[in-house]
Amino acid sequence: MAGILIIDDDTFICKTIQKQLVNKGFQADVAFSGNAGLKLLKKKTFDLILCDFRLPDKDGMEILKEVKRMNIQSPVVIITAYADVRMAVKLMKQGAYDYMTKPLQHEEIVSLARKLSGDVKTPSEPEFDNEFLMGESPVFKQAVKFAAKVAPTGMSVLIEGETGTGKEFVARFIHQNSSRNKKPFVAVDCGAIPKELAGSELFGHIKGSFTGALENKTGVFQQAHGGTLFLDEIGNLSYSVQVQLLRVLQEKTVTRIGDNKPVKVDVRVITATNENLSEQVEKNLFREDLLHRINEFKIVLPPLRKRPEDIVFFASHFREKANNELGMKVIGFSDEVIEIFQKYEWPGNIRELKNVIKRAVLLSPNEILTSENLPGEIVQYSANPDFQGSNIKIEKNQQTLKNVASGAEKGLIIKAIEDAGYNKSKAARKLQIDRKTLYNKIKQYGIDI
Repeated sequence: MAGILIIDDDTFICKTIQKQLVNKGFQADVAFSGNAGLKLLKKKTFDLILCDFRLPDKDGMEILKEVKRMNIQSPVVIITAYADVRMAVKLMKQGAYDYMTKPLQHEEIVSLARKLSGDVKTPSEPEFDNEFLMGESPVFKQAVKFAAKVAPTGMSVLIEGETGTGKEFVARFIHQNSSRNKKPFVAVDCGAIPKELAGSELFGHIKGSFTGALENKTGVFQQAHGGTLFLDEIGNLSYSVQVQLLRVLQEKTVTRIGDNKPVKVDVRVITATNENLSEQVEKNLFREDLLHRINEFKIVLPPLRKRPEDIVFFASHFREKANNELGMKVIGFSDEVIEIFQKYEWPGNIRELKNVIKRAVLLSPNEILTSENLPGEIVQYSANPDFQGSNIKIEKNQQTLKNVASGAEKGLIIKAIEDAGYNKSKAARKLQIDRKTLYNKIKQYGIDI
């Protein structure tokens, strides 16, 4: 049984990751400080170390140096609250295998653990733990019918929908119902890749091709060879990377950065966006020829607020899932909670509902969830629909953090993230700050996004 060590001072994150890994058959130990983690490393051998960069006693850089000094060969992956390419290069130069940015994705962690611990799935095991739930909404059922229709073809598919509406679930559904379902399904969040590393992540690089390229890297196109590559939030790719992507799609070959040998790839590409790419084309932010290439068949997913009949259905499902993951025994919702759920707009859609339910289950002292277990902004919204996370009214040209008093900062950040469809890169641009600052503010104010 592969052993994983998780070092993070956030006990909730730590225990959640541990539970997820244990459910997948790993042995997972946790440490809530750097020193505690180092003590465990002296006692046991681990196949993988997941370490938060910011710890109360040591930072990730210090942990890396200690691991090297102790001659521990286990790969170390640093968890950080923001994607900073300069820090990433420094960490990798010090010996880190890779880094991951918060919020962490369940499947990304499990996939990484399997890869680095050598725990490879058998061919008979499913490619993913996917509970594809449609609910009762006719409009969503129609979208799934379209997905089933296009799945057996080789057409490229563009999935449009707000953040959290289930775009990746539909992409996986298409893959599983295609002739490629025995081959890899590789999902990439283009919005989470630092622009300086996008080309490397997509196409790969060879050792020494740029600062920090310490080893050869295989890009996701080659990883997905024979299968399906899902590019989420494709609108976040820079114009120059779009040019490279178009060439790969046209020529069906990929050339790693620093290399001059093209390699043939057989990949079906499914893309997704929460933006209107046609408008992005008009603003010269997205290539029209690339849009035509990826948009052979379009599927539009409705937001949760337009699926009211599904809210309680999904809430009940997520309650049961949270019970299993957290070892809780919450059996239902109060009438008040159900009313609040029906009134709330759910700007983060199904993903937001899942997070709210999981948090509420963890906090609930009783078998029935009450409004006391819900985030305050959701309760306030149901009482006053005009409440949007902030009661502040500011002129459009003043909506930057520099012009807002500290007491109003949290509300403005929440509103900016909601207005950006929970796309943090877009929210940071709206607030005229970088992603690093935004993530620090989110952590500072304890914003549950």
